[in-house]
Amino acid sequence: MRVGLYPGTFDPVTLGHVDIVRRAATLVDRLVIGVAINRDKGPLFSLEERVAMVEAECVPLGRAVGCEIVAHPFENLLIDCARDVGAGLIIRGLRAVADFEYEYQMVGMNRILDDSIETVFLMAEAEHQAIASKLVKEIARLGGDVSKFVTPAVNEALKNRMRA
Repeated sequence: MRVGLYPGTFDPVTLGHVDIVRRAATLVDRLVIGVAINRDKGPLFSLEERVAMVEAECVPLGRAVGCEIVAHPFENLLIDCARDVGAGLIIRGLRAVADFEYEYQMVGMNRILDDSIETVFLMAEAEHQAIASKLVKEIARLGGDVSKFVTPAVNEALKNRMRA
């Protein structure tokens, strides 16, 4: 069984994330979406809310292509998380060249830690390349329309959070 790990904070999950999940699901039999706890980033949504969003938006995509998709919270090293879930493949989404520089360094370090786990990069589709969770949150915080960047359910969750 081919197992892939797609890690991120998913705060919130965007159409860019969903695009990568949809395409990654065709490459593996089981796709684990690693939802990073990362307390340093001060997420807008709780871990439980982010896991629920990922499950609601991504699990149905797996059913459509015959791939099991699960959300898995983690707070340890990415390479350790990959080992924990039995992943032989780490899937990373790229939006721009700036992403590549950071990802290139991470791959090098991960290969030193465990060279049996490969990393695969998927470029976001052109219409999703500018989408970043950080920018989506900022637009929502300032009262802007983020409906072009997230699913209707995530858009509603953002509106509710901004009202609170």
